[in-house]
Amino acid sequence: MKKWLRPWSGTTRRVLPAVVVLGLLLPVMLACGGSGAHFQQTQTPTPPEVPLTRLSTDTFTNPSSQHATEVEPDTFAFGSTIVSAFQVGRIFGGGASDIGFATSTNGGAAWTSGFLPGITIFQGGGTFSAASDPAVAFDAKPGVWIISSLGLGAFNEVVVSRSLDGINWGNPVTVKVSATSDVDKDWIVCDNTATSPFYGQCYLQWDDPSANGLIWMSTSTDGGQTWGPALNTADLAHGIGGQPVVQPNGTVVVPYEGLTGFMQSFTSTNGGVSWNASVTISSITDHLVAGGLRTSPLPSAAIDAAGTVYVVWQDCRFRSACASNDLVMSASSDSSVWTAPARIPIDPVSSTVDHFIPGLAVDPATGGDTARLALTYYWYSQANCILSTCALNVGFVSSQDGGSTWSKPQLLAGPMSVAWLPNTFSGRMVGDYISTSYCGGKAYGVFAVARKNSGTIFDEAIFTNTAGFAAIEGEALFSSTGEQTVPNAQSDHAPRQFYDLEHRYPVKPPNN
Repeated sequence: MKKWLRPWSGTTRRVLPAVVVLGLLLPVMLACGGSGAHFQQTQTPTPPEVPLTRLSTDTFTNPSSQHATEVEPDTFAFGSTIVSAFQVGRIFGGGASDIGFATSTNGGAAWTSGFLPGITIFQGGGTFSAASDPAVAFDAKPGVWIISSLGLGAFNEVVVSRSLDGINWGNPVTVKVSATSDVDKDWIVCDNTATSPFYGQCYLQWDDPSANGLIWMSTSTDGGQTWGPALNTADLAHGIGGQPVVQPNGTVVVPYEGLTGFMQSFTSTNGGVSWNASVTISSITDHLVAGGLRTSPLPSAAIDAAGTVYVVWQDCRFRSACASNDLVMSASSDSSVWTAPARIPIDPVSSTVDHFIPGLAVDPATGGDTARLALTYYWYSQANCILSTCALNVGFVSSQDGGSTWSKPQLLAGPMSVAWLPNTFSGRMVGDYISTSYCGGKAYGVFAVARKNSGTIFDEAIFTNTAGFAAIEGEALFSSTGEQTVPNAQSDHAPRQFYDLEHRYPVKPPNN
């Protein structure tokens, strides 16, 4: 088929209804419930044409949370099963009432949802006052689904919940953390390559905000039932948002946002016995997202069948005066040398669009020049908006050639008013990250969508695209090949004072 290449110039469970028509949810002119402000579109986008499925509902009633809200989803797919996990009932000061899950065992055709038991005092006899930062993995060797999360309370811990079917979950297992340390932004991955020398091992990452973001790693060899000692990297890496992936040869690669304005990564080549010193992927040059929305250039990482690691983050280096963010991507096949960040050509560099909070996926059956990539993300039509005018949307693009060219962007949901989102000490929230996974050759994005508040009650839930996205032959493709960064590009804001994103610890760059 002919393709057109156009470079830009410039264990409560319930089965939920299958389809929600978002055109009924998001009218052209919308009032911000509970705020007294009014939201006006700065631009009229094409109405969403993609049917969406609502995955869950916040049914909690604890007064410490902002109900009804669901934020910050992660997903993982294996075989015909997709498991998603997310915060339910967001709390202003950090975390949520509990971690929710939504699982499809038939390739996205139907979903079953519920809440993880035994973590918080609001669900199944847990002891923590809040839960946060869910991440999903599957350990193929024993056939176990694992959701890692944070238990927040008088003492904060990393915990993992386990399930044989992705629907029935046991009480959490605590990952040993030093009594003098704290935890934030956990992430988990398992080695599912049968020929790997470390097949069946799982790796868990988190950072310690009380120690300036010191990064820790722990390894399990029994499907998450027990975990080894927490270890640091050879250079005592400090940062946030690490997302480990595993290459087919068993090498674990962990991209993360460093505290000194660089995207970095580190590795283990011996099954987590030790962790090597960090290498630099790229500097970070980002635009401060308007409207008080909570975002940061945290990496979204994925890996293809050949072992190439892809990292995407929000960055403004291609925009004059750093006026808005693009999503940029760097890749590495050897985990030591990374390509220069390339702009994903969603819009021309002359546009007013701001892009942020990416969720990247790679079809695990593809690799190299034919690797299939999918990216779900949020965006504003006008980057220089304010709380009452920012038009928040969800978009999707894909690549069939390892990121050399990209499809026309697809609108999934929006516009939404930022005032419809739950508030936190660091801004209004849809999530510090979102997620996309491939299942049966189709890409499923999972993301938060909000509607107008009803008084003090929110209406924000987790959705996915109902039918998934498959490759479309013959569609027009877009490339950013040959584009140059703006000379001496700099962020349009002062260096961030990093925070533990749940507990308000000020985190400063380490002395080393």
